[in-house]
Amino acid sequence: MSIKYSEYLDAVAIKYRTLSYNDLAPKAITGALPRIDLSFAQVIELLGPYCGVRVLEQLKAVVPLAAYLMLFQLLVLRHPVEAAITLGFGLVAVVIGLAVFMEGLSTGLMPFGNIIGDNLPKKASMFVVLLIIGILGVGVTFAEPAIGALQAFGASVDVNKAPYLYEILNNWTMPLVLMVGGGVGLAAILGTIRFVRGWSLKPMIYAALFPVILLTIYAWFDPNLRSILGLAWDCGAVTTGPVTVPLVLSLGIGIANAAGKGGSSLSGFGVVTMASLFPILAVLLLALFVSFSITPEEIILLAQNAAGSAAAEVPSIWDQTPIVETILGVRAILPLVIFLMFVLFVVLKSSLPNKMVTIYGLVLSIVGMCIFNIGLTYGLGAMGSQTGGVLPAAFMQLPISETSPIFDVKTGLAVVIGFAFILGFGATLAEPALNALGMTVQNLTNGAFKKSMLMYSVAGGVAVGIALGVAKVVMGFDLMKVLLPLYLVGVTLTVFSTEEFVNVAWDSAGVTTGPVTVPLVLAMGLGVGNAVSAVEGFGILSLASICPIVAVLSMGLIIQIMNKRSVNKQSS
Repeated sequence: MSIKYSEYLDAVAIKYRTLSYNDLAPKAITGALPRIDLSFAQVIELLGPYCGVRVLEQLKAVVPLAAYLMLFQLLVLRHPVEAAITLGFGLVAVVIGLAVFMEGLSTGLMPFGNIIGDNLPKKASMFVVLLIIGILGVGVTFAEPAIGALQAFGASVDVNKAPYLYEILNNWTMPLVLMVGGGVGLAAILGTIRFVRGWSLKPMIYAALFPVILLTIYAWFDPNLRSILGLAWDCGAVTTGPVTVPLVLSLGIGIANAAGKGGSSLSGFGVVTMASLFPILAVLLLALFVSFSITPEEIILLAQNAAGSAAAEVPSIWDQTPIVETILGVRAILPLVIFLMFVLFVVLKSSLPNKMVTIYGLVLSIVGMCIFNIGLTYGLGAMGSQTGGVLPAAFMQLPISETSPIFDVKTGLAVVIGFAFILGFGATLAEPALNALGMTVQNLTNGAFKKSMLMYSVAGGVAVGIALGVAKVVMGFDLMKVLLPLYLVGVTLTVFSTEEFVNVAWDSAGVTTGPVTVPLVLAMGLGVGNAVSAVEGFGILSLASICPIVAVLSMGLIIQIMNKRSVNKQSS
């Protein structure tokens, strides 16, 4: 059995519409065809299906989750939805922003990746190729919609309980994103080398996990650094989104094809896995550096002084307004666009076919990111924080809930964990990329690993992970006492699994963390954490990443055993 990644790439490309660039009609756009005069009604009639399909994709992801959270809050937690109109406008901004951004990604950013990937190895040395890919890894991290969620939650951390977590999220935000981006860049470099050399994924997983586990254990035994672990391990899930995966993969596959290694059964696998592990290492290193630079007492004193100064200041129009979100959106996309243009025009001395289409796509990317950032602040983030803040009312007394506690402690905890399980299961099954992966694996294994088996394995794993993560926040048990044993189980299963199932399993975690799920789960975790006075609410995403890996590897081993038994029966 040999799993090739090319068919899965095609499916992911269709999901992100990366092929639409080649399917457009350039002659009509450049004016080579006669001009067609249309009335306003005809323009609306033509644009309706074009826009409707793209908006509908995002509605399928956003509306069920939003409806589930609102209904649960109203019917089970018996708490009204606050600022419902603002939340509604925020969710509309999320849908429109993502629809516009994804269209811009496919028509503007992706052609750069395809052209650069095809031409870079032909016109530059391997050193220059790897350098450009490394810088690109940083750029795509800034452009990742979900990365903004991390930057929005710094103020919710109690500096007295978690000084280093507070310091990194509030005063080291830019270095944090740069370090995470550096991790993605390193993963992209190693992934490209792996494409060209045809390396196995297993040794790379072991090599990447070894320093990560060592630094994790070091931070775990330091009471001041322990609070940083949830953030560090969550950063691995944040980076594998709709910008990083298709853009880095298209570049890597193009280089592999140019090197004559694109047809390998390993082509494309591993970048998502490495892009999940190296950011964890990068954040742990940053936390270590910060701990050597400033003491917890100094952080608390500076935070208290800053709070006093802020209280005396008149609020500025630049504080928490859509203007700020718009600026952040431009800052996220524009540097990546400028860098891609530099590589294409200066390094490769090439030009873009269909320039009008590409410019149109780039404008859409920037506008979409700006709209999404507004929706993230006033829609997804606010909804997750609100539901998370009320969720503990199921089992404990809360000042904001007159009916709390709604249930006894055991029943309430069961309700909260069950809520998280259903949220994770439903959100994962709604991911289009998981559908694509499931169909591809079914075809390439000749039906041995059915699409439904993979999808339910991954969705069940994510559901268990999110349920464990919420339980960790509300019950206060140590994240590492659950996460490290799960990774040990994952590594053990990896040793006994075939290369093909290892590739599928370790990459499957990356396709489940989309731009809607990540901010929502992060906000919910921090909201629950604040309500129960937890030190921090991170760690849910990290558990939601390892559990599907364990689930798919376990399913793969079961299938291997069943296949061996059937072969033995036939031979006997």
